[in-house]
Amino acid sequence: MIKLNEKTQGILYILGAAFFFALMNLFVRMSGDVPTLQKCFFRNIVATFVAMLLLWKNHVKFQVGEGNLKYLLIRSGAGLLGIICNFYAVDHLNISDASMLNKLSPFFAIIFSAIILKEIAGMREWGILLVAFIGALFVIKPAMSMESVPAFIGTLGGAAAGLAYTYVRKLGQRGVNGAVIVLFFSAFSSVVLLPNLILNFAPMEGAQWAYLLLAGVAAAGGQICITAAYTKAAAKEISVFDYSQIIFAAILGFVILDQIPDVYSAVGYVIIIGAAIWKWRSR
Repeated sequence: MIKLNEKTQGILYILGAAFFFALMNLFVRMSGDVPTLQKCFFRNIVATFVAMLLLWKNHVKFQVGEGNLKYLLIRSGAGLLGIICNFYAVDHLNISDASMLNKLSPFFAIIFSAIILKEIAGMREWGILLVAFIGALFVIKPAMSMESVPAFIGTLGGAAAGLAYTYVRKLGQRGVNGAVIVLFFSAFSSVVLLPNLILNFAPMEGAQWAYLLLAGVAAAGGQICITAAYTKAAAKEISVFDYSQIIFAAILGFVILDQIPDVYSAVGYVIIIGAAIWKWRSR
């Protein structure tokens, strides 16, 4: 068998994550008018059991390691905020638009990596980062109206995800098993969201239960893949491949939901993906 280097493994993992997360967004949208926080709970409770099964199957002990609890808590808090914002955006935008705003996370990861991990980007990468945010403005289409709110929330979700992935890499560098990170995050999110579920549970039909369970399974697959990716390689080396999610989301949105991005969003996609490719090729 061919032995792949860690960077190649990271690329393959991140492509898998992109597909799973596109499926997750599709199932979240198809679940209908279920409250956002309730959707987030089911996404995380399913992922919790999948991560537990993965640990059991691989005979891995749940070991946090000395000094890692604070990093796991920060990763989990940022990740939960990112999911809430992303699900809200998915419910109010085309899934390709919501996915694109969430995919600003690698650019935010560059900022947070420079601050937290001391993985300093060069002037060219900072310039590319500026170009990416210009592209984001085409997707957000800022205006003094409520119509821009979901897009701004989606951008906030991208920032939170970027912070979460930075701490995933930090934990990976400290030797924490990827499945342990996924389990801690999923269980943490489920516990935080449980009181709201109990107090404000909205009854669901059978199809809605099915879609949310499928969203949870897809999320678990995506989370396992993205965690493996960022523990194998630095964000600045593999993040460009995360943008394949936009292609998956656009295809799924068009075929299943009849969603077609407007011209401004399409221009934003080209600018952001172009910036990501430019950043990758410049290395």
